[in-house]
Amino acid sequence: MILSELLKAIEPLKVVGSTDVDVHAIQFDSRKVEKGDLFVAQAGTAVDGHTFIPSCVKRGANVVILDNSQYLNEVQPGVTYVLVKNSEEALGRLAHQWYGCPSEKLTLVGVTGTNGKTTIATLLYEMVRALGHKAGLISTVVYYVDDKAFPSTHTTPDALALNALLAQMVEAGCDYAFMEVSSHSIAQQRIAGLQFAGAMFTNLTRDHIDYHKTFDNYRDTKKRLFDNLKKTAFAVTNADDKNGLVMTQNTRAKVFTYSVQSMADHRGKILEEGFDGMLLSIDNQEVFVPLVGRFNVSNLLCIYSTALCLGFDKMEVLRILSALKPVNGRFETIHSPKGWTAIIDYAHTPDAVENVISTINEILENKKPTTNGQKPKLITIVGCGGNRDKGKRPMMAQIAKRGSGQLILTSDNPRDEEPRDILNDMIAGLTEDELRSTLVIEDRAAAIQTACTLAQNGDVILVAGKGHEDYQIIKGVKHHFDDHEQVRKYI
Repeated sequence: MILSELLKAIEPLKVVGSTDVDVHAIQFDSRKVEKGDLFVAQAGTAVDGHTFIPSCVKRGANVVILDNSQYLNEVQPGVTYVLVKNSEEALGRLAHQWYGCPSEKLTLVGVTGTNGKTTIATLLYEMVRALGHKAGLISTVVYYVDDKAFPSTHTTPDALALNALLAQMVEAGCDYAFMEVSSHSIAQQRIAGLQFAGAMFTNLTRDHIDYHKTFDNYRDTKKRLFDNLKKTAFAVTNADDKNGLVMTQNTRAKVFTYSVQSMADHRGKILEEGFDGMLLSIDNQEVFVPLVGRFNVSNLLCIYSTALCLGFDKMEVLRILSALKPVNGRFETIHSPKGWTAIIDYAHTPDAVENVISTINEILENKKPTTNGQKPKLITIVGCGGNRDKGKRPMMAQIAKRGSGQLILTSDNPRDEEPRDILNDMIAGLTEDELRSTLVIEDRAAAIQTACTLAQNGDVILVAGKGHEDYQIIKGVKHHFDDHEQVRKYI
């Protein structure tokens, strides 16, 4: 593509050199640069990409995009330098232009929030396909181009990979694309240039404070997705979350609300609930769904509201809702022949852990005592990831202890931290009395085995934190580990 065509996507502050240059590829990783490539230099969080400009020119880059003007002091002949306000934003817009503006050829819908994004995006993808349309999915668990699956690398991939996926969806004839929009992707401008037909907000609780530094920064980053929506777009938001209307207060899009607690455009409530599903009332229509928990009522209302915004028939939407199944690692149940139930869930924030535990306890409250006269109990296995927000570790231990009959603290993904240090951070949230009745088992497989040994008829084991993940990262090495496999092994 000729550089002058690419530059239509951005507003350069200054151009040094010719724009009549043929660009072979766009790169932001200096190691991938080849002859004829355009290199986008980004400041980055660890290393400043501008320092690699000379080496990229030596490798054959004929165009450099940069946002630090001091690097214009040493320009090389035959190379075009384009100064922009923000290189990250420029990369997103250039990538969109490079791949033929794919988001303008799809109905692209994004979902953001702390919890629920994967469930909502995945079930919308499945619903639209069940309604006879081709669709794409970009989620934490997997990417789909129509019915073809690709391994997921990030909740929201980098700008080049993201636009390449959207272009594949267009090529495959997809009408819709549903994607999770992480706070990192918004902050790093990976979605710059994309045209969203609509956006959804789930909820906001403590997460990624290690990156955003403050909760306000985290909230305001999420809000930018809605601030940038066009007047023709729609915004669906959770009226039960105190940040729900904050998200949409400056949007130009048409706003729709959903709620399980108060007045809203779309309302829902639980009529009956068990471990295999719920009977709900959604806008005064009864529907049974094979999902569990008040948080999933909110997720389903978000899906329902969005489907109506997309113009689908209300009764058809409810019919398909009743047939949707839980997403991998999201409140997945495994029943033991011995009468106990294991639940695998991705809950890895204080709020998510509390939601799952309260849901389980609500169901257990309505269960009759077992044959030995004992009330069923909840055994919770939980850990915290390494190299992440340390402040939530004692909070998660407190919440899990308060809601469980037996708590087992264990490893999650320790990454580069010592597992014992992470556990000590969690233990700090417990009193001495609480700690005496808590099991601390560093090895996750041994923790699951212990829980399966302790469980009696009617009990529930919650294995929280990893959900769909089939690995553990220990000292930088990825090891195969699947909570589902471990539970089934001890069944």
